[in-house]
Amino acid sequence: MTQDNGPKKGKNKTQERSAARLYAVQALFQMEASDQTFDKVLVEFEDHRLGAVVDGDEYAEGDLKLFRSLVREAVNHQAQIDQMTDRALVAKWPIARIDPTLRALFRAAGAEFIVDKTPVKVVITEFVDIARAFFPEGKEASFVNAVLDHMAREAKPEAF
Repeated sequence: MTQDNGPKKGKNKTQERSAARLYAVQALFQMEASDQTFDKVLVEFEDHRLGAVVDGDEYAEGDLKLFRSLVREAVNHQAQIDQMTDRALVAKWPIARIDPTLRALFRAAGAEFIVDKTPVKVVITEFVDIARAFFPEGKEASFVNAVLDHMAREAKPEAF
């Protein structure tokens, strides 16, 4: 998983939360792709990625509390989140068959649905934007929107 531009440094809390979501997706992807532990990935991201300077561009620190929470809760509730995702997917495409970047995205978003008080519309919009960043020319953003809507209705029915 590569990304040309990460979140730019800024003091805006909304930007920091957006950056934390992106970093959480990247961390979850890395954990799956490299079989690294939760603790090792957190240390790497906190020491070498969040707020890093790459090619002269300084990237956002990200909301460290949200980043840690999303990664930790995605790991702690992975079975529950994967089941919610599976129910949102068509039967022939269980979560194990979808792109690993999308799996990481669904796990991070699912964690936010389960443990955070962020309005579901905000969570869906933020993660659809992340999908667009990773898949700028594909139909993945629409797919992500539909799956997250289904997951949100299950995780937080009171929001609808």
